Amino acid sequence: MTSYAFFGAIEQGFAYGLMVVGVYLTFRILDFPDLTVDGSLPLGASVSAVAITAGHSPVMAVFMATGAGFLAGAATGILNTKFRILHLLASILTMIALYSINLRIMGRPNMTLLGQDTVVDWFAEVSVLAPHISTPVLFGIICVMVVAALIWFLHTELGLAFLATGNNKQMITSQGVNTDTIVIFGVGLSNALVAASGALVAQNQGAADVNMGVGTIIAGLASVIIGETVFGNRTITRAIIAALLGSILYRIAIALALGLKLGSFSITPSDLNLITALLVVVALVMPQIKGRMKRGLAAGRTK
Repeated sequence: MTSYAFFGAIEQGFAYGLMVVGVYLTFRILDFPDLTVDGSLPLGASVSAVAITAGHSPVMAVFMATGAGFLAGAATGILNTKFRILHLLASILTMIALYSINLRIMGRPNMTLLGQDTVVDWFAEVSVLAPHISTPVLFGIICVMVVAALIWFLHTELGLAFLATGNNKQMITSQGVNTDTIVIFGVGLSNALVAASGALVAQNQGAADVNMGVGTIIAGLASVIIGETVFGNRTITRAIIAALLGSILYRIAIALALGLKLGSFSITPSDLNLITALLVVVALVMPQIKGRMKRGLAAGRTK
């Protein structure tokens, strides 16, 4: 792997890092299987692209995308809590609706940002680093700030209620907490992070597309599982950091796979879904293999 490919993988890992953290919030903390992310990622990209072309600053465009993502997630939460629609079905309905909404926002299937200023351009102008290094640094700074704020939030009273809702809803309800409100807020917060990730990806790639969210949930889950397998998840702080680092490891693994050649055989971008599936399988099986090896070693010592 060349240095450009390595820094490119880190860049992608941080760019999608907020998305992975958002997926972690719903799947691991709230125990809420949320497929809305496949629609909220391009939603963030769409809102960001339209805002920038309308003359708004790139930073404001990211905040506008984040707000749009929160509304999308809140809609899923409302469908689940207020209308008693199964969480999986509620998220699918929102995801399907977002496809049309994204088309309506952009007025076309895709929108380019060529010639427009982005946060990447702004940072490159003030940075002394090479372009292929400055962008990963920028996205890394953003991810660290967001993760630090999220960890602080989860240690507040509201954050503890958020954690308890996913762990034991009946217990926290008996304490007088409105779990419906927590779920709506939590799913909204998750999709706000996903949409912010979409805005960063769009500004980095210079374009937004309605289909750029396809497979987002799979990539997010793969990153979460890889991060937990490699770095562990004993504490909430460690788990969130592991999810972010898992995003980087996932992108590095993809870059390595794409550069793999065995004779005339080589992996193409069309094989990425298969690679992702294999990575998830390996990450899920590894703890079981480690457990069996430990039990085998313990049994051997007792003989």
